[in-house]
Amino acid sequence: MLDKKLLEILACPKCKGDLEYKPEENKLICHKCKLAYRIEDDIPIMLIEEAEKIE
Repeated sequence: MLDKKLLEILACPKCKGDLEYKPEENKLICHKCKLAYRIEDDIPIMLIEEAEKIE
């Protein structure tokens, strides 16, 4: 589970938009860019080139 304070300050590195936290998938979702950023060991991997494209 990510810290609430961390979730408040995180933004999509591509568009600077809001992210939705999906704890069951362990991902942060940017609906505007249609990208999912994975979370490994409670650390968000916020690299655009490593993000997963979503529909």
